[in-house]
Amino acid sequence: MSLSPRDKPRDNPLDHSGPDDSVILHTTDNGVSWITLNRPEVMNAIAPEQRECLISELIRASADPAVRAVVITATGAAFCAGADLRATPSSAMDPAIPGVSAASVASGRLPGDVARTIRRGAQRLIAAVLDCEKPVIAAVNGTAAGLGAHLALACDLVLAAESATFVEVFVRRGLVPDGGGAYLLPRLVGPQRAKELMFFGDALTAAEAERMGLVNRVVAGAGLAATARSWAERLATGPTRALALTKQLVNTSLDSDRTAAFAAEAAAQEINMTTEDAQEGVNSFLEHRSPVYRGR
Repeated sequence: MSLSPRDKPRDNPLDHSGPDDSVILHTTDNGVSWITLNRPEVMNAIAPEQRECLISELIRASADPAVRAVVITATGAAFCAGADLRATPSSAMDPAIPGVSAASVASGRLPGDVARTIRRGAQRLIAAVLDCEKPVIAAVNGTAAGLGAHLALACDLVLAAESATFVEVFVRRGLVPDGGGAYLLPRLVGPQRAKELMFFGDALTAAEAERMGLVNRVVAGAGLAATARSWAERLATGPTRALALTKQLVNTSLDSDRTAAFAAEAAAQEINMTTEDAQEGVNSFLEHRSPVYRGR
């Protein structure tokens, strides 16, 4: 079976010098799903079609046993400039969203339209990252603004090129943050820092973002692909189900009291001990050898 352009492996998943008109590029290599935003001419601003492709790829990664880690990155000089506002007039009632008709768009906005669009659009995208059952790495190659910043910060691990910047751009447009920003940022940097970022909308350099705890590691631009590959392939050789359960425990911990968190931990342990990887981990310890995990 021949591979489509979206599935052909590349030596460097961050290098897309050849022509490709897909809004999302995709490869799977060594157990890693590489999902690449590909609208560099608009700084990878996310249009509805691109958003739906991203969500579909994340859902597919969750269900595919051959995928054991995910990397989200982008072509060009920017990671993602946020939602594509030029698409807003025609997508305030997004035809890609079930139950939305062209007639309802033409008739003008009604109370509830904006909230519905946010729930079914930006919030679905961020939820797809948070709920993905595989560890997700953001390889931020440039500017990450608005929804683009939240897309990166929703990932489990964030790598940033030295040239990357993070901008809570909403206040500059007189807007309220969307895409889960007011949920994500306080959990990463605390409420006061989150308010500072959202109230002023100042751009953070990659180094500043690392000091705040928004970024795991800053690397030279030329080393971003290699570092992302190294981290992702290391995760892809790990105990996949244990990582998924650990991600779930950490993501829900700040929304739970101690009783609920401890109950969730016990349930996760019960589930994980039924996996082949858990048995391999125990057996390898007893046999004084390195474990070989198979993601099962």
